[in-house]
Amino acid sequence: MIEFWILAILMIASAVFVISAKKPVYSVVGLLGNFIALAAMYLTLQAEFLAVMQIVVYSGAILILFVFVIALLSSGVTPFDVGPNRARGIGIPAAVFGVLALGAIVVTAIRSGIHAGAAPGGATGDAGVFGSVASFGASLFTTNLLPFEVTAFVLMVSVIGVVLIAGDEGPGGVPRRKKRRAIEREPIVKPIARVPR
Repeated sequence: MIEFWILAILMIASAVFVISAKKPVYSVVGLLGNFIALAAMYLTLQAEFLAVMQIVVYSGAILILFVFVIALLSSGVTPFDVGPNRARGIGIPAAVFGVLALGAIVVTAIRSGIHAGAAPGGATGDAGVFGSVASFGASLFTTNLLPFEVTAFVLMVSVIGVVLIAGDEGPGGVPRRKKRRAIEREPIVKPIARVPR
């Protein structure tokens, strides 16, 4: 039980750091901490397969995608000036809403008798065991197939959009293609100006 509360505090703290960090790269580091804490939470629930997938897919692939997006947009070293995390006067209402939502979750968990702890035992590959390969695959390709495909499509569209946005304009808003062509046309040796006699 103590592991659950430690990991829960780590996950909440890293999530708050993600939305409060001034630089996008720091937000990615906070998100990495959140993913690792979630993988550890899966391990405490004896869902080894989900923990490994959390590390490989999210901490590996998705975070690398975020880093590439930040690098392509060239905003990884500049702080956020505008955006939802810099909105004025929203901190107190957001904190009140967060506390109320957390209280509702805790009250619901207590009333329904949900306890933090290990899932029912069984082999990792057996069907019907929480976190097993068989139950994960059955859930992914039956009830959750549409959300899975929509998420993959949204990620693909976002990558294409970033490449298009970052590929057309260079520093200062100058299109990179035109700049490259101008450099190619520039003569290597400038003609010597004749001095009048």
